[in-house]
Amino acid sequence: MRYIRHLTPTGPAWATLTVDGATRAVQGDLFGQHHVTETPVVPTKILAPIAPTNILGIGLNYRKHAEEGGKAVPQRPMWFMKTTGSLQHPGDPIRLPADSTKVDYEGELAIVLGRDTLNATPANAIDHVLGYTIAIDVSARDWQFELGGGQFNHGKSFDTFCPLGPMLVTPDELTNPDALRLVTRVNGEVRQDSTTADMVFDVRTLISFLSTDRTLPAGTVILTGTPSGVGYARKPPTFLQAGDTIEVEIEGIGTLSNSVAS
Repeated sequence: MRYIRHLTPTGPAWATLTVDGATRAVQGDLFGQHHVTETPVVPTKILAPIAPTNILGIGLNYRKHAEEGGKAVPQRPMWFMKTTGSLQHPGDPIRLPADSTKVDYEGELAIVLGRDTLNATPANAIDHVLGYTIAIDVSARDWQFELGGGQFNHGKSFDTFCPLGPMLVTPDELTNPDALRLVTRVNGEVRQDSTTADMVFDVRTLISFLSTDRTLPAGTVILTGTPSGVGYARKPPTFLQAGDTIEVEIEGIGTLSNSVAS
């Protein structure tokens, strides 16, 4: 199933994209009882597919990305948090902070957990997944590496620094999340072109690791890391500027596009 969340006169609502190409309203809550109706929908404003309860990110989870930064491949998942206030909708601008000059893009596969998850195992981890979507883990590299006191959260959590969307694809349709092509373009130029097969820790391992003795509430989003090709590793480094457009395309999901504004 492929779900979108869109704005209606009464607030956000979900709809599904059916096999015949139609968009039909969903009644109920994706995190509880719901069903697809026969009511057609003509969405106007597409929203992020969920409002996250948590946003957890994974650093250095692609081998070639670790190499381009001169870092060792981690022995365990290296994780950080982004505030839920960093959420941004498809098509809406990423706003550059006034106190950063090194804002970077990271195209990523995102996992959305459909129920409270504690001590998931690699064998049952996918049972906890509501679906997959696309994320841009926007990162202020000056705050991440130089000004943040050794932690990543500040540089990752400015407003608009986590675009999500445009849709949520369920595991029965996206059966192998560990072998998806991911392409990031900035102003039409390909910057990242890889596959999730390069991930150090696969989807099942990440869910199991993060939920060990730690309850992840339904609606938690896990950003699974980014491939090589980020702006800070280019020679010379290339950071985002007002007027840029970022597109992240992931096989089986679609394309997430956001502009950049001052």
